[in-house]
Parts: sequence; structure tokens; C-alpha cells
Amino acid sequence: MDTPIDAHAIRDGVANRRFSATDVCRTTLDRIAALNPALNAFRAVAADTALARAAEIDARPDAAGRPLLGVPIALKDNLCTKGMTTTASSRILEGYTPPYDATVVTRLEAAGAIVIGKTNCDEFAMGSSTENSAFGPTRNPWATDRTPGGSSGGSAAAVAAGMVPLALGSDTGGSIRQPAALCGVVGFKPSYGRVSRYGLLAFASSLDQIDPLATSVRDAALVMHVIAGHDGCDSTSANTPVPDFERTLEESRDLAGVRIGVPRHLFREGVDAEVMAAFDAAIEVTRAQGAEIVDVVLEHSPEAIPVYYVIATAEASANLARYDGVRYGNRADATTLGDMYDRTRGGGFGREVKRRIILGTYVLSAGYYDAYYRKAQQVRTLIRRDYDRALASVDVVAMPTSPTAAFALGERTDDPVQMYLSDVFTVGANLAGLPAVSVPCGLTRARLPIGLQFTGRAMEDATVLRVADGYERATTWSKERPPHLTSETLR
Repeated sequence: MDTPIDAHAIRDGVANRRFSATDVCRTTLDRIAALNPALNAFRAVAADTALARAAEIDARPDAAGRPLLGVPIALKDNLCTKGMTTTASSRILEGYTPPYDATVVTRLEAAGAIVIGKTNCDEFAMGSSTENSAFGPTRNPWATDRTPGGSSGGSAAAVAAGMVPLALGSDTGGSIRQPAALCGVVGFKPSYGRVSRYGLLAFASSLDQIDPLATSVRDAALVMHVIAGHDGCDSTSANTPVPDFERTLEESRDLAGVRIGVPRHLFREGVDAEVMAAFDAAIEVTRAQGAEIVDVVLEHSPEAIPVYYVIATAEASANLARYDGVRYGNRADATTLGDMYDRTRGGGFGREVKRRIILGTYVLSAGYYDAYYRKAQQVRTLIRRDYDRALASVDVVAMPTSPTAAFALGERTDDPVQMYLSDVFTVGANLAGLPAVSVPCGLTRARLPIGLQFTGRAMEDATVLRVADGYERATTWSKERPPHLTSETLR
């Protein structure tokens, strides 16, 4: 059976009995079986559980009011799911099955969604290419010799390849938006505190957010309406009203009166010429839609990458101390406690995770705390104030999502600095706690996707989505699909 890969169309079709949730689930599982061997987007597929849930939905005629009725969704492998292996793509948690669901999982299932499986990611979300997974890299559906981005590369590739209409990932410094850009899909990072982090395997707690990937802004808004909101299980969860994100999109279909800030001083070097041309063209589209384009300055943004890699690694050093082989996860055989710690962590963590733990431990150590960690927090404040000043005069700030299109697998694995610079335009939103979205805005000559990013004021997530939707309505880039994914492939 040919079923749609749009979440709204699936929801409406199941609710109106044009097809069943079981039909959708079986088609989704067939797509995964056909495409995943080449892409390695999924770490685990819960076929039996998903089919049982689909049958339960089909047997309940009163279920039609649920906003994600019968919609398959994939979860990044760092989101706890009761009864389903959750490893953060790390050997240290290989085989670990959580005894509880993350809050977002509970909310998705209450809305009628069907969790189809767990997607591959950089180990503990530490990376920009999904090459740091202990279980092999994910490949970009647009070109399988290229990275899908990271760390949520598996989720982005699964959506881009049409395996699932929706996926959740996490974004600590760009880990939703950068892979969304490189895979040609929509990735939305909400304001810090807008979505509960309860059940997310923590990397850097002051930066992490759980976020949706979708083929359209409208589908991303649909997921946000389900997962956003206060949660007593998360002390950082904001107790602020959740707007009707979908209705906000319908209230204004163009960009008349919207002020868009462009910090061109940040684009002077390091941005690929094709990316810059696509960005310039996208800005002209927004101008034609009625937006006013304003030059803004983010004075301290050039320091965002070093600030991020001090703060994030410090928090990772603290968060990952719990993986010691004593309470859960894998444990190495040893004759002494100290030896057991060394062998468990030495063998369980990959190279990049070790690098970040060591760096984080160093910047928190006596004698270096003030010089590095405290100074980074002070500059973080300056970065946040820069955004506050810019957003006082504009509604959103626009930048390329990534300075390049998808790069080749293996190209940057031996050069951590070049890998880290993949996130040069995305880390600022995390440091400032702001909402940001990436939408497709073009293709390179080699037909690799390019992303456009909008960043807005804290808790004004609806505005960011509305601007992205206005741009998306005026273009066809979000309808582009990887060239080998024909209609026959998606049946």
C-alpha cells in the first residue's frame, strides 16, 4: 500500500479510515528494511511493539481526536524508552534498557504516535557528523559518501530518506539544525526550558534540548504542540503557556511587517560560496514576501565556538561521571575498584568522548577554573546580551545553518577543530537559550542541500516557526528529495 510520508496526511487518513495505522506502520517498516542497510540511520527497530500499538489504535474508534494518530516517529538513541534498548550509541551502555520513558515519549504516545525505533547518533551526542557512533557512521541519503551531519544524523537521515515522517533528536550546539541542513529537512530547536529534558541522557545540561525533525515547518509545529510544556520532573522546565503553534502558522501566510536581522560581519570567511549564494537568494525571497532586512551585529559571536567547547565539555565531564560500571551499563572485569573504573571507562567510551571528558575535567580543575570555565561563562553572558540587543530591533536573526554543505565521511575525523567549526552558526542559540530553526534553502551544483537558519527571542518559538513557514511557503526547497528516492522506493 502507498501511504503518505507527511505527518498531517497520515493523521488525517488514519482518523478518517482511508487507511489504517497498521498499513502505515507496515509500510514504514518496509521502507526502513529497504533503505537502512545502506544508510545505517536506525540503531534498533521495534517492529513488534510498533505493530501491536498500531493494531491497538485501529481497534479504538474514539482515538480520532489525537493530533499524531497513527504517525510513526523515530527517536534518537539518547532518549529513554521503557523496554527499548537506549545506548546513546556508546559501548558503555550497549544493551541498556531503561525502566522508564522520557517525558517526550509519554506525550508522543498519548497523542497517538507510534515509536518505530531508535536512530544512530554521535556517541552521547558529541559530534557533528555521526561518525563518532560506536556502531558505525550514518550516511547521507543525498550522497552516501557524505556525512548527514550530527549529532542527530540518524534522525535527520531517516526523515530525509522517507523512512519516517518525523523524528526527535537533541540539540546541544546545533545537533538538530546542522544535520537538518545537510539532509534537506526542517529541524527546530525550541527555547531552553520549552520542552522537558527528563529522560534525555545528558551531555551538557545547560545547553541540551529535545527537538523535532520533519519534512515541513507545519509538521514540526505539530510535534511541538505535543511535546512542549511544563514538566515537574525537569527542574529547568519553563512554566509558561504553550501557544497553538499550528494556528500561529495559519494566522499569517506571508512575512509582511517581519524584521529580519542579518549579521553579515560573521560571513567574511569560512562560508562556502554556494552556501552564501543560497543564503543571499533566500534573504531576497523573504524581502519579496514583505520582510524588512536589517543589518545587525553580534559582536561576541566569533568567540562562541571556544566558549561552547569549554562549557559543554565541563558539563560533560560532570554528567558522564555516572558511567563507572557500578550502577548500570557495562562493567569490565578487574581485580581492584580503581582498575575496574579505568577499564570500564577506557573501553566503553570512544575517542571523542574521552577527549571531551579530559578537556572538561581540565577546565574545572583547581588553578584553571577561573582562567577557563568562569571566563567562558562571562563571555556566554556577553553573547546572550548581543542577541538581546539585536532582537530588540528585529523579530529574528538569519544566518546560514552550516558554513558548508555535507562533507565527505572521514574528511574531518582527524581534525577536531575543523569538525567543531561545522557548528559556528548554531552554537550561539544554545549558549543564549534561544529558539532556532533550519529550513532548506537550496542545493549545491552537486545537489547537496543547504540550510537557512532563523533565531528568535526566548519563548517566542511561535514567531520563529511562523517566519520559517512564511519562507517555506514561498519556495519549493522543502519538497526536494534525495534523487534516488523515487516514488517506487517510497512504496
